[in-house]
Amino acid sequence: MRSRLMALPGVLICGAVMAACTGGPPEPPETPPAVTGDPAARAQAAAWLDAAALPPGAVRSDAGVAEFLSFTGWPCTPVEELEGYWAVPESTVAETANWLLANPTADLVTTGIGPYPDDSELDNVTVGYIPAEGSQEGVVYTVVQTADGVAVRAEVAALTESAVCPELPDGGTLGPPGQG
Repeated sequence: MRSRLMALPGVLICGAVMAACTGGPPEPPETPPAVTGDPAARAQAAAWLDAAALPPGAVRSDAGVAEFLSFTGWPCTPVEELEGYWAVPESTVAETANWLLANPTADLVTTGIGPYPDDSELDNVTVGYIPAEGSQEGVVYTVVQTADGVAVRAEVAALTESAVCPELPDGGTLGPPGQG
């Protein structure tokens, strides 16, 4: 009987974690993009956002262009963060994501997988770009389906000089931006 009772807390914790993971989309951060006061990081983030490569026909928009139900949590802090938004009329999520994969932003390398199949069920994807293997800064594009095409959000983060990445237990490593 004792072993069953000891297993119960583990079952409850696992159930709570699964409910949290499947209970709906994560809430976006309530704070605006980070401003750290680091001019070099701010300039880098602005340069990456200015260099954002979007498909022909993309129109610069504001945050109201679509509802984005996920966000990028940059694990290393502090970072300078910026966001940009576009509408791409008469496009699909797969077409836009595949275009992003084939047309890198600035001198960044993709963390994305693809190509994506042109499937009408595909309603959102992320495509990440980083400056070097293992980096935790760069651009993550989120592409979502809208009524007349797609919307794209670029989340940009540049590490400050004092940025620190968390140490993971047992030699674990952080996944690349845009991979979940």
